[in-house]
Amino acid sequence: MNHPASFQISRRLFLRRCTATAAATGLPLWFVESEFARAEEPVKAVAANDKPGIALIGCGGQGFGVDAQNALRYGNVVAVCDVDQKRLDDAVTRLSKDGKVPTKFSDFRKLLEHKDVDCVINATPDHWHSLVNIAAAKAKKDIYSEKPLTLTIDEGRHVVKAVRDNKVVLQTGTQQRSDIRFRMACDLVRNSRIGKLKEVQVWLPAGMREGPLASAPVPPELNWDFWQGQAPKADYMPQRCHTFFRYWYEYSGGTLTDWGAHHMDIAYWAVGLPAPTLVESKALSQPIPGGYTTISDYEVKFTYPNGVVCKVRSTRNEGIFGNVDDPKGQRNGIRFEGSDGWIWVNRDQIIASDMELLRKPLPEGGERLFVSNDHMCNFFDCVRSRKDPICAVEIGHRSASVCHLGAISLRTGKNLQWDPAKEVFVGENATEANAFVTREMRKPYDYSFVS
Repeated sequence: MNHPASFQISRRLFLRRCTATAAATGLPLWFVESEFARAEEPVKAVAANDKPGIALIGCGGQGFGVDAQNALRYGNVVAVCDVDQKRLDDAVTRLSKDGKVPTKFSDFRKLLEHKDVDCVINATPDHWHSLVNIAAAKAKKDIYSEKPLTLTIDEGRHVVKAVRDNKVVLQTGTQQRSDIRFRMACDLVRNSRIGKLKEVQVWLPAGMREGPLASAPVPPELNWDFWQGQAPKADYMPQRCHTFFRYWYEYSGGTLTDWGAHHMDIAYWAVGLPAPTLVESKALSQPIPGGYTTISDYEVKFTYPNGVVCKVRSTRNEGIFGNVDDPKGQRNGIRFEGSDGWIWVNRDQIIASDMELLRKPLPEGGERLFVSNDHMCNFFDCVRSRKDPICAVEIGHRSASVCHLGAISLRTGKNLQWDPAKEVFVGENATEANAFVTREMRKPYDYSFVS
């Protein structure tokens, strides 16, 4: 039992922490206190040297610069892998510490044989996510996977099966679920704070639209064939590789599956249903022949079985976050509209049509969502506890799938009906649309590559 004085000190520190967080985020103190009180205590290491061995697969900016740095708080990077030798060597140099040098690999399958690897960070381009995740699951390695979880909807089924069959932990890197602002917005929406939810409006950055683009010699440090993987073979050009891969359907789905994977995950969380049943879209521009292949400017409308409509718009307005009072100035965020008001949220702010909607505490016994205030910490807590993390594999699959539905509607130019239970298109235009649910993988980079 705590001594009363110790309890007072602990309570004082708790309140100080809550007050500081409320001031930094602009959130009401009642919500911050509630969240910290509900948060599970992190699972502690049993000894100072009891840290899992981490492997980084994909040493680009997100992998090395963000994910690996976050993971170093909880484990030791013992191995790294990349098909770009320069990136690989740089990661090894910068991750070496106290005479300990991570083992380097150019083939992730060999890395997964490393006896000291307990978990992997999968920060490869989107078209490699599924095969790496399946291979890691089969090797009994826990996985922190960058978003979107998959390149196609069918890949998600394979990834879910591999993760569940092998009883590994997978955290999808849609880290906004571990952001207190987004969780508050979803908590309030799920508890009817804005009345009956009628519409979700999502603003995403527009994609790149350039072309024609010229081929170039393959850099000597890059294994271009391996980098292309399952995608159709193509001539190398700098605009296909690394950061720019997101703007080619061969490797990704444009901003709809990039930023869309984050915001549509939050919309999915708030709506509380697995998937929409109707998808309508309009391409506002077409790719330039010989250039990036994804549609850069678009509008997509999803209708859920309960009648809630989600409208997704791309915009080229300046600024990352924009002004909520001027829809033309919005570039990146989510607005929930209900019968009794609206709530706007992004990584910078949460506001409402009436700020009292935010200030008034939720009633006792209201629905409350999973609490995680640190996405990477939540992953490592679950590595130890063997519980599901906040963005478990099925959640990652569903969040990616809704983005893929929008991309398929844009690519076909058709309005589509979706069966969430069977995960197939039905009705008019179904045959054409279902051809995009899966795609043929270029050999040898198909499922046999990781069998």
